[in-house]
Amino acid sequence: MSAVVTLKKGEGRTLKAGGMWVYDNEIAAIDGTFENGDLVNIHDFDGYPMGRGFINEASKIRIRLMTRNVEQTIDREFLRMRVKNAWDYRKKTVATGCCRLIFGEADFLPGIVVDKFADVLVVESLALGIDRMKETILELAKEVLFADGITIRGVYERSDAKVREQEGMQRHKGFIGEPFDTNVPIEENGVKYLVDVCNGQKTGFFLDQKYNRQSVRRLCSGADVLDCFTHTGSFALNAAAGGAASVLAVDASESGIAQARLNAERNGMQDRVQFVCRDVFDLLPELEQQGRRFDVVILDPPAFTKSRNSVKNAVKGYREINLRGMRLVKDGGFLATCSCSHFMTYELFTQTIAQAARSAHKRLRQAEFRTQAPDHPILWAAQESYYLKFYIFQVCEER
Repeated sequence: MSAVVTLKKGEGRTLKAGGMWVYDNEIAAIDGTFENGDLVNIHDFDGYPMGRGFINEASKIRIRLMTRNVEQTIDREFLRMRVKNAWDYRKKTVATGCCRLIFGEADFLPGIVVDKFADVLVVESLALGIDRMKETILELAKEVLFADGITIRGVYERSDAKVREQEGMQRHKGFIGEPFDTNVPIEENGVKYLVDVCNGQKTGFFLDQKYNRQSVRRLCSGADVLDCFTHTGSFALNAAAGGAASVLAVDASESGIAQARLNAERNGMQDRVQFVCRDVFDLLPELEQQGRRFDVVILDPPAFTKSRNSVKNAVKGYREINLRGMRLVKDGGFLATCSCSHFMTYELFTQTIAQAARSAHKRLRQAEFRTQAPDHPILWAAQESYYLKFYIFQVCEER
């Protein structure tokens, strides 16, 4: 029998609204015995059944929900249903050559991410309970894909994020199964990349910007483009694919820039894209002093905040980078700018951009607002699943 967790009266509001988490301070009592990572039943203060999830007393997120049915057995067939539902959703919403196959809570498999890069899977496991189910989920993913004629040749684990320590877990990365070449060739939006699933950031490539990268192409025909925080060159190469006359792409990571240059060569774009290894915050004022101006400026920074405690400093960073970016846009040119932190809310990010525009004495005309690609679905009531905000503006001089 599962232990029973009873919520405090008036708590569990997120869970009741459709969310997937129960926090430590929402729990009144636990009846029965359990080990961290075990499945428990959740009841409201009055005994009303709320669902089943796995518990971990090492984490402030004390319980992650697996099902709202307390009678549901969490077995192989249950996990197969979850994995198949996730794949069927992707087939209807995105190009699946490369995609996020499982997106944690938003696919009702909390704490696990699985990315598909051509015929390779990369898994990131961030919660103790789901970590116990990880290999079964991966076996099922391979079976579900094979039924559609897709053979997975290898699996790599990138469970090396610091957040695992908050779950009382060690960080880990390595092969699951037979080793393979971890430089994996992929194609997205017609652009070819070599993805380093072993040493690249996160799982090796940021699939969430797939259609945002594509959206900048039509702005770039004949344009001079500045791509900031280029990582492995994805926005820069999409700009070149859109017919840019020149692209200056900047990142502080030497390994990222080296990979970006290789990606440019794979696409025959090395003559139009110049990659520079510099701190963007240092370079942009220099470009402004030199009188450089661009038809399109792209800002795709890393998350400046990963907690509520650092939001204030993050706002300063976003304001500074957007102000500098706007000053480098020619009158009537375009700015593409984004934030990938869910702590930087839509309202706060929008307000910060508006403040930057006032300081830069620019007028913004919004062309588009976008979020993450559909293979990173946003589960309403699970705020952590909505993190990417992406704007395209026309930047006009004040006069």
